[in-house]
Amino acid sequence: MQTPVAPPAYYCKRPVLIEAAQVPPVEDIDARLVFENWINPRRNGHVTKWSGGGLKIETLEGVMMANPGDYVICGVRGELYPCKPEIFEATYEPVK
Repeated sequence: MQTPVAPPAYYCKRPVLIEAAQVPPVEDIDARLVFENWINPRRNGHVTKWSGGGLKIETLEGVMMANPGDYVICGVRGELYPCKPEIFEATYEPVK
């Protein structure tokens, strides 16, 4: 006898507080220092390296590129990953 399969259902993402910062242009030294002061203590052993016009980030899925204007999110387990601004702004809102 086969186990019955449940029909698809709707789910809502649980509210999770995240930390994120936007990647500055490489040539903006002041903004880059602020960003690096934020990201360095959150790397948890993950490699981040400026390359070309953006930042290479070692993520759980492999190395990904974060370009200026992209967000870098520090996830619930301390993992880092990039997120395009349009996805970030559709998914997250500032905490007051």
